[in-house]
Amino acid sequence: MDRARLTALLTDVRRGACSVDDALDRLRGMPYEDLGFAQLDHHRALRNGFPEVILGEGKTPEQVLAIAERMAAAGGNVLVTRLPPDVGARLVAAVPGFTYEPTARLATRRGIEAEPTGHGTVLVVSAGTADLPVAEEAAISAEVMGNRVERLYDVGVAGLHRLLGRRDRLWEAAVLIVVAGMEGALPSVVGGLVDRPVIAVPTSVGYGTSLHGLAALLGMLNTCAAGVVVVNIDNGFGAAAAASRINHGAR
Repeated sequence: MDRARLTALLTDVRRGACSVDDALDRLRGMPYEDLGFAQLDHHRALRNGFPEVILGEGKTPEQVLAIAERMAAAGGNVLVTRLPPDVGARLVAAVPGFTYEPTARLATRRGIEAEPTGHGTVLVVSAGTADLPVAEEAAISAEVMGNRVERLYDVGVAGLHRLLGRRDRLWEAAVLIVVAGMEGALPSVVGGLVDRPVIAVPTSVGYGTSLHGLAALLGMLNTCAAGVVVVNIDNGFGAAAAASRINHGAR
């Protein structure tokens, strides 16, 4: 249940198009639904602007399918992150409306087809092709959250001309998500070129002393470019959630 659908329901009750009993039946699952192994927060879209997201990692396939089925039944968009391909295939076969995105390792059910509601464009920038899983997690998550999303990939600092030749796209974006592994320098470069919020995402891509993304994380945290904020290693979803809140602004 999100703000728009609740408003429509209350309007129907006021107009007499929906009885009070019918409205109560539709609201019965709020604010949460007890599945025994999970407490589904159907109220979250009203509070945070987007429904609860299912983390596929650490759950059994049966738990993922049960949660996804109930979230789909509640209506609206559903997002499942960190989903292995075999579980993604089972979900697509079992619950109508889901699609699996193998690069991003996530499944989506876009129950509400509507124009993006964000004020501007979220631009996802990645340093290298190896960073695509995290970049695509960010891009698709941001799309499902109601944002216009553009992508600018493989423009890392080893070939800086690739980025500078497209700097007009950086200037046109409302929010930028910059994804990089190795030494994590790209967000600092982008942060020095734009006057918009920059959300840096370190990835675990790199050799030896990259320490599975720790080097990139520390480099981004120590950036000298003003206005750059940093999320956790490989956390494309977290970057998308932050970018979406910024892009939608105060309600």
